[in-house]
Amino acid sequence: MPTDRKRAAQDVVVSLEDVDVRRHTSGRTILTDIGWTVRAGEHWALLGANGAGKTTLLRLLGALMHPTSGSVELLGCRLGRVDVRELRARIGHVTPAQRVPQDATAHTIVLTGHSGTVQPLWATYDGEVRQRAYELLAELGIEDLADRPYGVCSGGQRARVLIARALMAAPRLLLLDEPFNALDLPSREDLVEALQRLAATRPELSSVTVTHHLEELSPAVGHALLLREGRVLAGGPVGEVLTGERLTQCFGRPVTVVRHGGRWAAYSGRPPAPSSDTEGDTKGASGC
Repeated sequence: MPTDRKRAAQDVVVSLEDVDVRRHTSGRTILTDIGWTVRAGEHWALLGANGAGKTTLLRLLGALMHPTSGSVELLGCRLGRVDVRELRARIGHVTPAQRVPQDATAHTIVLTGHSGTVQPLWATYDGEVRQRAYELLAELGIEDLADRPYGVCSGGQRARVLIARALMAAPRLLLLDEPFNALDLPSREDLVEALQRLAATRPELSSVTVTHHLEELSPAVGHALLLREGRVLAGGPVGEVLTGERLTQCFGRPVTVVRHGGRWAAYSGRPPAPSSDTEGDTKGASGC
């Protein structure tokens, strides 16, 4: 294989081809004919209405389930032909519902990412590992929380602690399942800034963020995938996908999209009149 083709193959972090997922008990189809490629250093938003199949798709990407048909390749390994326990160790998966001991300190929670356990395995954490946990807390801007019990941290602080925990294994793929859930405005903005810094300092890291709100996307998110009723409605660069027309199709009601300073906003109704401080890329759906 020519060198450039080898390089291109190594660059692919996620590759889904003709993926279907059906419930074994009811036979109901959850995902149909999904094709998707995520490359090294790309940051994707995954959007769709409730029940569109986002959680199932993220479980495939986390090697937590297998497709009914089609192929799923993660980090160069095809599901069904690899030990998923080893594969999961190379994928960071963050969800607000993650099980962690509430009375453990933030530093201890991050340490458990090294062993991949819920409870800490102290014998496996040498000085270098412990220092790395401190450095990750600092990288996420929460080094002052190192000795604070996780259970008394705010929602935004917990989200950043869990991201630091996921990064302990130096993953190439980071999956964020609604990390902004129930955050207030300051906490949301702190997390957006933290994710933007991560993208800048870790050029090989790829991420997929499930969200319902465009306002939660950092400027580092350059690609988006829209799901509707278990099918891919659109996928590609954000400028082509996050339009009023596309989101109107995706969510089934008129949506207006505004982009300013690399950030996004979406709402139902007529687009605002153009102003001098807008980038000129307001994208209203026809009929809004």
